[in-house]
Amino acid sequence: MKDVQRQTRTHLMSLLRRHGLNPRGDLGQNFLIDVNLIEFAVRKADLDSRDVVLEVGTGTGGMTCFLARQAGHVISVDIDKNMSALAQEAVADFDNVTLINQDILKNKNTLAPEVTDILRQKLTEIPDSRLKLVANLPYSVGTPVMSNLVASDLPWERMVCTIQWELAEKMASEHACSSYASLSVWIQSQASVRILRRLGPNVFWPRPKVDSAIISIWRREAAAARIVDRPFFLDFLRRMFSQRRKHIRSVLCSMYRKQLSKAEVDALLAELNFNPETRGELLEVAELVRLGNGVSRRIQGIPQPPEALIPTGSILPTESASSEVSAPANPADADS
Repeated sequence: MKDVQRQTRTHLMSLLRRHGLNPRGDLGQNFLIDVNLIEFAVRKADLDSRDVVLEVGTGTGGMTCFLARQAGHVISVDIDKNMSALAQEAVADFDNVTLINQDILKNKNTLAPEVTDILRQKLTEIPDSRLKLVANLPYSVGTPVMSNLVASDLPWERMVCTIQWELAEKMASEHACSSYASLSVWIQSQASVRILRRLGPNVFWPRPKVDSAIISIWRREAAAARIVDRPFFLDFLRRMFSQRRKHIRSVLCSMYRKQLSKAEVDALLAELNFNPETRGELLEVAELVRLGNGVSRRIQGIPQPPEALIPTGSILPTESASSEVSAPANPADADS
């Protein structure tokens, strides 16, 4: 296995100084300088020669080289041309790395087609291929990159990423918690989420002002298949949680006033056995999937299947259990 340069803080400071560069705060350039954590994240991604890895935020190629040692092919994207040039030097000995110097996002709701086209091409070239996102994600693109990958038709299997701690909490949050949001439901409706590590600012250079996390997300194909219309469901969640403290009857009447009358909303909630005075933030993920599917079917004039009429979790309007997501605070702790 090829040796790689262990890009510590001292190495990075020297490298950037030689090239007359500084980390760009506007691009979220906080380099992960604890090599043990880089190796930990790569190990948790469970990579082998079948894997096509998408890395967003190449930086100087510190993680890219570790990924290339394990994966079939690495497609690494960075918007900064200076970083891409430095990364090109770092990965020069690897023939299974494609570096792309551009924005990973076409817009906030869509991944760049130039990148997704290359991903699809590489997936067809590798037998039994698997797509994984493994990255030290810049804070500014953490949410859109992960959310849009879930929304895409790309056959992704797993994500192992460093992201802002607050975002990790939101993705793993349970119903009735203050951090429970449309993103929580969107991710958990189609995948399992686990926070692997909590990271302090000291493991990055420059140090960010907030804590970070290594999060693992793996796809559950059967769960995703239960969503009738995924674009509709994503829009349904965003609009539902924009009025999270209102009763679902009021929210649905407002959201779909052009498609459904108040009487039709009342009939739908009764048919699906939802308490109209429940707040959306108190509904579990499975219940929100069931409600979103029910609304989508009613608008399309499709009858509700028998299983949609049976409550799948707690729908009490005033009480709900909450739990705190926790993770080791010290990066030196043993693997979880």
